Amino acid sequence: MFRTLLRHIKDALKANLLAGILVVTPLAATGFFLSLLFKWGDKVLLLIPEPYRPEQYLPFKVPGLGIIILFMFLFLAGVLGRNILGRFVVRIGEALLNNIPLVNKFYNAVKQLVNTILNGGNKDFKRVVLIEFPRKGIWALAYVTGTAVGEIQRRTEKKVVNVFVPTTPNPTSGFYLMVPEEELIPLDMSVEDSFKVLISGGIINPESKQV
Repeated sequence: MFRTLLRHIKDALKANLLAGILVVTPLAATGFFLSLLFKWGDKVLLLIPEPYRPEQYLPFKVPGLGIIILFMFLFLAGVLGRNILGRFVVRIGEALLNNIPLVNKFYNAVKQLVNTILNGGNKDFKRVVLIEFPRKGIWALAYVTGTAVGEIQRRTEKKVVNVFVPTTPNPTSGFYLMVPEEELIPLDMSVEDSFKVLISGGIINPESKQV
């Protein structure tokens, strides 16, 4: 009986400890991230010439002021980038970066990744499917981009569809395959949710829409 009581106490301690970890860890991680974000944002103020920094005019320090200024800068950059003059300036800047070895690859990769995240996936991706790739028994997320036509379809015995198999964590690169449609498993997952899975390396795994 004493051993049973000890086992119950041990199980209760373990369950409560795990529950506490599940509750506190996301909150602590979020707080830590926000703290780093505010500290990093305040470093933006160092880019402003000292005579024009906010602390020269305010009697106290405002935490997170750098984030506000950064947000305003991004907003103004967006406004500028949406008009004719701004787009012209951006094109010149991109042309200069694309002529610098290594820098051009890094810039284009980051640009594609940001566009993918913010746009929630490519509109050309019609549906999400599972495909056995790169060999039988191993499954990968893929996107149907269209149906094969012309000579390709005539020379195949089965209906063939165009499939894009993205890589992780950068889903803007991948493999273009032409696959018999019957070999694909359609998913209810949205393109946006599938990108979350890919970019996180499977850490984020949205639940199925089916009840």
